[in-house]
Amino acid sequence: MELTVTEKTGAAIQRAIDAVHAAGGGTVELESGVYPSATLWLKSHVELHLSAGAVLLGSPDWQDYGDFIHPEQPVTPEGSRKCFIAAADAENIAITGSGEINGQGPMFYDRNVPPGQTFAKPPHPRTRMVQFFNCRNVRLEGITFLDSPGWTMWLSACSDVFIDRIRVIGCQQMINNDGIDIDACRNVTVSNSFFQTGDDCLILRAIRRKPDEPAVCENVLVSNCVLNSPCQGIRIGCPSDDTIRHCQFNNLIFHCRGNGILCRYPYVYLRKNCSGYIDVSDLAFRNVDLECSQRPIVIQCDDGISLRGVRRLIFENIRIKAGEPILLSGNAASVLTDIELNHLSGTVAGNVPMELRYVRNLKIDRFDLTAETGEIVPLMRKESPSWETKF
Repeated sequence: MELTVTEKTGAAIQRAIDAVHAAGGGTVELESGVYPSATLWLKSHVELHLSAGAVLLGSPDWQDYGDFIHPEQPVTPEGSRKCFIAAADAENIAITGSGEINGQGPMFYDRNVPPGQTFAKPPHPRTRMVQFFNCRNVRLEGITFLDSPGWTMWLSACSDVFIDRIRVIGCQQMINNDGIDIDACRNVTVSNSFFQTGDDCLILRAIRRKPDEPAVCENVLVSNCVLNSPCQGIRIGCPSDDTIRHCQFNNLIFHCRGNGILCRYPYVYLRKNCSGYIDVSDLAFRNVDLECSQRPIVIQCDDGISLRGVRRLIFENIRIKAGEPILLSGNAASVLTDIELNHLSGTVAGNVPMELRYVRNLKIDRFDLTAETGEIVPLMRKESPSWETKF
């Protein structure tokens, strides 16, 4: 079934989604024009298609949005359940086309700040643009996602997700407007896409919704993407997460004022009554142009935090221009294991290319990273009893 929405309201879009779903599935098409809307619930076997020139415009009032409430999803990141496009327990859903979804993110912040400074976080909840939970066969193609007030996409416990040729653009004075949070998902591809955000561009998580319920993020492939962020291009997990494994990142370009690839497990992100839990293994980053103001690669675990493991990570054919050195730093209880650095080249604005601590089985091949800048210290002679000083 195909329905074209002519009435430019969110209510009309929701009626069309409900009708197509009830008919067994099909496409809801938005023609060129602006469609003001609050929360939309996408349902099984429905494709929401935005034609060229179509703009799905989110309300600037947080109170217009519904809350995402599900008995199996008690976690509430950033203290908000508000969402713009939502789906739960759905299959065969899609958002496609050449149109734009605009969340009007800056309208949610206190923008009365000096030029260039980060907007102040408001006291009220901010909306996520896309929130899918426990969905299967998800497709996002061609769409521009502009200025999400919060995380642009939170995909949680989803499987068989295909994302291609999208643009995620967020004002870089906003905070917590992540690109895509891939949380406890399986079989995900992200390709041929552009990300420009105020926070992390791509994040892999395995958030435990219940203490005794496993959360696994695996089989994620990211390729042919451009990442631009003042924070991190890619973040891998937080210390209280569960398992992240078997993921590959290929053919990427980073432009980051912060860090490039970050696997950092600090005290600040520990959940209550947890001393660390994440297990990260079998990740590969290959064919990357990485320019950043801080560290190009960070794998770090604060002292006292005990992780189940960070092991078998490969970084290969990485071209680097960075403001700080690579950091590989475990601790006595969480030793980094089987890290490979193959064919890394470029420059670091400092006097060392890499800092190491608590690393077992580090393998380095064709490492050509130059670090030769720093303050020249003038010679200061001191009196010495050594016979060498007599000549």
